[in-house]
Amino acid sequence: MGKYEKLKECLLKELPQIQLIQSKPASLGELALVHTPFYVEQVLNGQLPPEVQREIGFPWSEGMVERARASVGATIMAAKEALACGVSANMAGGTHHAYADRGGGFCVFNDVAVAARLIQSQTDRLLKKRSKVLLVDLDVHQGNGSAKIFANDPSVFTFSMHGAKNFPFRKEKSDMDIELPDGCEDGPYLEALDQALLCLAGQFQPDFIFYLAGADPHVGDRLGRLSISTEGLRARDERVFSWARQMRAPLAFVMAGGYGTQMEDTLKVQLNTFQAGEAAFQAWGQ
Repeated sequence: MGKYEKLKECLLKELPQIQLIQSKPASLGELALVHTPFYVEQVLNGQLPPEVQREIGFPWSEGMVERARASVGATIMAAKEALACGVSANMAGGTHHAYADRGGGFCVFNDVAVAARLIQSQTDRLLKKRSKVLLVDLDVHQGNGSAKIFANDPSVFTFSMHGAKNFPFRKEKSDMDIELPDGCEDGPYLEALDQALLCLAGQFQPDFIFYLAGADPHVGDRLGRLSISTEGLRARDERVFSWARQMRAPLAFVMAGGYGTQMEDTLKVQLNTFQAGEAAFQAWGQ
């Protein structure tokens, strides 16, 4: 948990030009865009069945609820800012294991799913059609909750590139899944991403992109099981931002997973993501 405060300190020091905005916690109405009212009520009141609480991985507390709502609210704010300026980010978020009616894998509410629905509700009238949202999920774990939430919705495309043998062990079907073997290194990883982005360009024209920039594919990650270098992950980020610019779609990115044996490794990967994002922001209007 300490990495979140340290990331903020790192950004203030290394990228002082970034504007930090205090977001508000997600409202009950915003959560209800994705999550069932019964589940939201159970979370807020501490009435989750013990087996569901165990799946989430955190003991219930008012602080857990506050943090979960704050994380969703920050992704909502990032999405709104991206609509206005092209690129924005949440310094946390990426809780993609949460389903509509339950949480799991350290995820209480699905922040990207809620923000996607809110963006659609705000942009549909402007576009005079159902806006199309793309989820580029490069956390090392499959975004199973997101895949299930949007399984029958052609307006949201879910793309997940993840470890084949990693959590969750019972995976859902995304619109595009790429499964990677344990120990996968930079070359095959970036080649798989390049091929995926090429295919995406021909399959789906997004009006908005959410990017889950997990640091957990890193070679030093305790839960990752892949072997991607710091430089490889920076190249990954640059590819995604460059592709989004080619698609002329605003992009909001979130941190998702990162469990480095050395916290400094995770922070370096995340700082690189922000540096690539900041460069994309500077190039956005050109």
